[in-house]
Order: sequence, then C-alpha cells, then structure tokens
Amino acid sequence: MNLIATYDVNTETKEGRNRLRRMANLCKGFGQRVQLSVFELTVNEKEKERFMIAAEKIIDPKTDSLRVYRLHGDREQCVECLGLNTYISFEDPLVI
Repeated sequence: MNLIATYDVNTETKEGRNRLRRMANLCKGFGQRVQLSVFELTVNEKEKERFMIAAEKIIDPKTDSLRVYRLHGDREQCVECLGLNTYISFEDPLVI
C-alpha cells in the first residue's frame, strides 16, 4: 500500500530536535522524503503497523503530530506534482 506520512515536531527544545531527527530516520526506513517533513511510504499491513508503533514511541502527543494518509490506487494515479519532484521509483531499473 502507498502512504503519505507527514509530521510536525516541536523543535523549541533539544529533546524536540532529537525527536525530529528520529522521526525523519524512521520515515526514511520505510520510504522516501518528498518534502522536508513529508514522506511517501510503500509498505504492507505489517510494516505499516511497525511504523505506527515506532512513531508512537517517538512523538510527544502534547506538542507533535503525525498524519498518515493512504493513497487509494497507484501513486501515479493519486499524486500530482508541480515544480521540483524528488520522487524516485524503486520499481524502475537502477543504473550505476
């Protein structure tokens, strides 16, 4: 399944800046960054559950937020991008 994960972490404290880095690293482990705090994830149900459990351990529910949107259909059908598009399809052949 294709998901969009977007987060807002309060970075006024050292702990908040640490949570921000941890959240970014978590998201990178499940997908790719398409904007500063926006990631596109391609996961199965079990991976989504692992992601959500790990994210819940990172965020401070009093000051931070995480939103996860499920894309119904293929990414190409659901996402329109104007301007810089940093998305890389991992389904395409890799050229080194």
